[in-house]
Amino acid sequence: MDIIIRQALLKDLDTISKVEAICFPKAEAATRESLKQRLNTFSESFFVAEKDKKIIGFINGCIINGTVIYDELYEDSTLHIPNGDYQTIFGLDVIPNYRNHGIAAQLMNHMIDISKTSGRKGLVLTCKKRLIHYYEKFGYINKGISKSVHGGVQWYDMILKF
Repeated sequence: MDIIIRQALLKDLDTISKVEAICFPKAEAATRESLKQRLNTFSESFFVAEKDKKIIGFINGCIINGTVIYDELYEDSTLHIPNGDYQTIFGLDVIPNYRNHGIAAQLMNHMIDISKTSGRKGLVLTCKKRLIHYYEKFGYINKGISKSVHGGVQWYDMILKF
């Protein structure tokens, strides 16, 4: 599917917040305020996917020096290290009507390319067990059960090293 991937802007906040609420249960979804902080703090690693000028998905995450995501990162944008080693993936959202068309893969590949170009050592994310296989297709390695308790769900730490 033909889409445009571009850097997210603060003016996209309302739409991004709606997409997040559609894609994640309330306990796991980022709040509007958290998404605003992310846009203000690390917009260089926050991208939206557009189809016919409508935002249908996005990917975002801060940059850290560690190799696992810890819960405080989701709410405290000051933990972002602009010249850090690893790009995190906090969310890879695609609204249901556009799923299974390769949009999430295009967003992920875009973030991987940007991370390589920026000189990062790799990317890290957490995911639910059912998504481990999906992320392994990109080269991520499962490091096992995460210490994250975000949203009261069991997560798995994944890493993609360059």
